[in-house]
Amino acid sequence: MKLTKKSHACVRLEKDGRTLVIDPGAFTEEDAALGADVLLVTHEHPDHFDEARLRAAMEAGPGTEIWTLRSVAEKLAAAFPGRVHTVGHGDTFTAAGFDVQVHGELHAVIHPDLPRVTNVGYLIDGGRVFHPGDALTVPGHRVETLLAPVQAPWNKISEVIEYVREVGPRRVYDIHDALLTDLARPLYDTHLGNLGGAPHGRLASGASAEL
Repeated sequence: MKLTKKSHACVRLEKDGRTLVIDPGAFTEEDAALGADVLLVTHEHPDHFDEARLRAAMEAGPGTEIWTLRSVAEKLAAAFPGRVHTVGHGDTFTAAGFDVQVHGELHAVIHPDLPRVTNVGYLIDGGRVFHPGDALTVPGHRVETLLAPVQAPWNKISEVIEYVREVGPRRVYDIHDALLTDLARPLYDTHLGNLGGAPHGRLASGASAEL
């Protein structure tokens, strides 16, 4: 499987000539979703869900389908009948040769005064990759590659380190990093690499790794 990092929280996974894209939001390149066979969206916040990008991908690829939670699906289902699927915690499905398990229910707490939206994470191919969206969800399964949300209004580095330790993956790659400056990135790299307990890597947007 080939993992390609796109800006912020978006990744592309390629296997056997098929492509799965997770969270092509507003902080991600405009063409990030194009050419995908499968689109997964973790929640409704605009840095993860951009309706225009998803509509463009669906219109360009008549066979492209979306799996997501209800708050996103209801914005797209009428325009693409039969191609937008609603999922929630505990669901499993296979799409374009990718086996997907759905884990999690709520976005992490940003502030007690703000309501929490729904959020799901996606475990791909029995643990090859886990993308938690905007939550520190522990899937309770073996994880080879954890996509760790390293910087957000709802987290701090000590929480991310403890999250990596609890999941116990074979390797970690950063996501949710668009707001990190080049000055700050080495600090995050050092702490996660030294304290997370798993090999840590950071991919520039457009860079790939073989898993």
